Amino acid sequence: MEKKSSSLVYKGWCIFSKDLKSELRNRYALNALLMFAVTTLVAVSFAVGQFGLGENLLAALFWIVIFFSALSGLAQTFIKEEETKTASTLKLVASASSIYLGKLTFNIALLLALEVVIVPLFFLLSNVGGANLLLFFAVLILASLGLAAATTLIAAMVSKAAVKGALFAALSFPILLPLLVTAIQGTELSFKGEAFMSGFSELKVLLSYLVVMLVASLMLFDFVWSE
Repeated sequence: MEKKSSSLVYKGWCIFSKDLKSELRNRYALNALLMFAVTTLVAVSFAVGQFGLGENLLAALFWIVIFFSALSGLAQTFIKEEETKTASTLKLVASASSIYLGKLTFNIALLLALEVVIVPLFFLLSNVGGANLLLFFAVLILASLGLAAATTLIAAMVSKAAVKGALFAALSFPILLPLLVTAIQGTELSFKGEAFMSGFSELKVLLSYLVVMLVASLMLFDFVWSE
C-alpha cells in the first residue's frame, strides 16, 4: 500500500514537472492568465476607482478577476494533451489518480503565479486600508485550492469537446458558484478589518468544499479521463 502511494505521488510529480517545463518554454497558459487578469484589474480599477467602492464590491471585483482569469488559462493543461495527441500516451504511463494530482499541482502553481502579481496590484489600485491580512490570505488559499480542484476535473471533461472554452465556462460557473459566494463574503470581512474568527464559518465552508471536491474528483476522474 505504501509502495503504491509513493508511486502515485512520484508519477504525479513527474506529470507536474513535464507540464511546468512545457509551460516555461511557451508560457501559453501563464500569459493568458496574467494578460487577462492585469488588463481586467487595471481597467476596472480606473473605471470605478473614483467612486470609492465599499468592501463588498471590492471583494466581488477581486474574485471576478481571479475567476475569469482562471477560466482563461486553467483548462489548457488538458487541452494541450489533446491538441498534441499525447493524451493516449499519458493514459498508458500513469494512473488516472496520478494524472489528476499532477495536473492539479500544475494548476495550483499557475494560480499561485497569478496571485503573486494580482494581489499586490489589487491592493495598490483599490486603496484597501486596514484589512485583516491573516483572514484574507486564509480565504485566498482555501478558495484557490478549491478553484484548482474543481477546474482540473472540469478541464478533463471538456478537453475532447469541439467548443472547449464556452463549455468550460458554462460547466464551471454553477459548480464554482458556492465557492465564489463564500470567498467574496470572507474577503469582504477581511477588507473590513474584522477579527479572524469572524470569518471562521466562511473558512469552514471553503475547507469543506475543497475536501468534497478533491474526494469527488479522485473518484470520478478515472471515468472522465478514460472516456
